[in-house]
Amino acid sequence: MHTRQHNVRYMTVTAMLSAVAFALMFFEFSIPFLVPSFIQMDLSELPALIGAFAMGPWYGVIICLIKNLIHLLITTTGGVGELSNFILGAAFVLPAGLIYQRKKTKKNAVIGSVLGAAFMALLSVASNYFIVYPVYTAFLPMDTILAMYQEILPSADTLLKCLVIFNMPFTFVKGMLSVIITLLIYKHISPIIKGVSNK
Repeated sequence: MHTRQHNVRYMTVTAMLSAVAFALMFFEFSIPFLVPSFIQMDLSELPALIGAFAMGPWYGVIICLIKNLIHLLITTTGGVGELSNFILGAAFVLPAGLIYQRKKTKKNAVIGSVLGAAFMALLSVASNYFIVYPVYTAFLPMDTILAMYQEILPSADTLLKCLVIFNMPFTFVKGMLSVIITLLIYKHISPIIKGVSNK
């Protein structure tokens, strides 16, 4: 009976965190003068990271999957953007959750999160180069895309160079913002997620 209640709680929390993650996808903003305006910052991986810590790494991955499946209903990229978002989100929360799960300490949470953010940032280069930008060029010529980067850095004359100089550190910072917020609030909300007293 206890196991059933536990599973029901985790399913309910997973659904709630997925809904929050989906909602956070709409609260995106650009960072002028640092990256082109079409690159948007959001914190939709935050609920998935919290879920990975509180319930286990695969719950974090499931939250990433559900939010993107819901977003498919209003996609403007034919699902390519959602696929990339899922791949990067999973690459972030899975290693973070796995490392934290081995020994649940704040130190491991920090190490796992930073490594997850770094892995996501590295993977973003391949994801954008092979998945996202080939789709973008169906609507916008590559020369136009490169010109947006070159307004900030004239020497950014190839897509790979743009992704390494701009997108990779941007993605790492995006991940680290979720890490910082998670570390600040996790202790207060984890008892609610797990259904235990924090006394």
